[in-house]
Amino acid sequence: MKLQSVKVFVVGNPPPGFGGRYFVFLKLRTACGIEGVGEVYAATFGPHVIAKMIEDLFERRFAGRDPFQIESLWRESYGSGFSLRPDISLVGVMSGLEMACWDIVGKAVGQPVYNLLGGRVHERLRSYTYLYPAPGEGDDFYHDADRSAQRAAEYVKQGFTGLKFDPVGGYSAYDPRQPTQEALERTVRLVGKVREAVGYKADLLLGTHGQFSASGATRLARQLEPYDPLWFEEPVPPDMPEQMAIVARSTRIPIATGERLATKYEFARVLACGAANILQMDLGRVGGLLEAKKIASLAEVHYAQIAPHLYCGPVVGAANIQIAACSPNFLILESIQRWDGFQAKLLKKPIRWEDGYVIPPTEPGLGVELDEAVALAHPYEASGKLHLEMADRPLG
Repeated sequence: MKLQSVKVFVVGNPPPGFGGRYFVFLKLRTACGIEGVGEVYAATFGPHVIAKMIEDLFERRFAGRDPFQIESLWRESYGSGFSLRPDISLVGVMSGLEMACWDIVGKAVGQPVYNLLGGRVHERLRSYTYLYPAPGEGDDFYHDADRSAQRAAEYVKQGFTGLKFDPVGGYSAYDPRQPTQEALERTVRLVGKVREAVGYKADLLLGTHGQFSASGATRLARQLEPYDPLWFEEPVPPDMPEQMAIVARSTRIPIATGERLATKYEFARVLACGAANILQMDLGRVGGLLEAKKIASLAEVHYAQIAPHLYCGPVVGAANIQIAACSPNFLILESIQRWDGFQAKLLKKPIRWEDGYVIPPTEPGLGVELDEAVALAHPYEASGKLHLEMADRPLG
């Protein structure tokens, strides 16, 4: 079996745009006609540049190769250009290609990927959603404590037992910073309102984005402890896990991190210094499924858990499901609401979500098929903006 071609889809995500401005999907095809789908969590360059990177790496390292040779393909790609280090753009591209290889391998042997990585140990996967505004609401929602509380109650009625939100709001290229008294008061009020609205029917997941210094995050955590969050996510930026470890030692709230990390090497640093015990690898960025399985095993040794991150499209979502299903130390899975809307339209068969849980598919490979007609009908027109943007000025 040999890999023959790659096709890339840069898809615009129509309003309300939950999951990002665009998705970058790819399809690998073997000479014998088996197709595998992948997705790249592309945030550091424009998506059409990422598409060219995918084509370049495929031609240099994957074309004509056996898709079963995932370890060799990964190592050789990781060393591209004399790097051998976690280059987040390269590893993102590797993730999408590796993911598609696993899809092909699963289809070739007639098994879901989770059966090839140890077998399913979870019959269903507890999931959470971000607190998204209702139709017609704008970004002001994210700073409105009363509306956030109402929305949280609505999601609990749908069946969710985990709710994530950033009560701080706003992140900047000039972070980390020290929170102002006004920011502390606003944050605590929002968390308190959400807790009051849902009681203890749902865990609160504080999805901050590295806004604060270690001392600032410690001050905030101390005031949030009475609301018993399940986690405090990325309390400081991701490049110095030793600083995150200071926060971890100073609070009773579990620390979670991993959205912006790539490869086992970066996660090993997190575990070694005690920076977090909930790891949020994103399968479209971390290095793919096999790399995620290695990270889950590292976490298991440290009695840490995994909670796969998602802020992109449903193919990464499908890969997250595969790794969660076969990992004993799985905690909770991020969903884009109930996997409905545009996320569902992109797939020929939507991801199955029932009463707060995702049900792992039994189909071979990743268990999803990209609807090319839908993808092609929604091309992303370059606007100069990336998948996510940080403020380009210091925030108070």
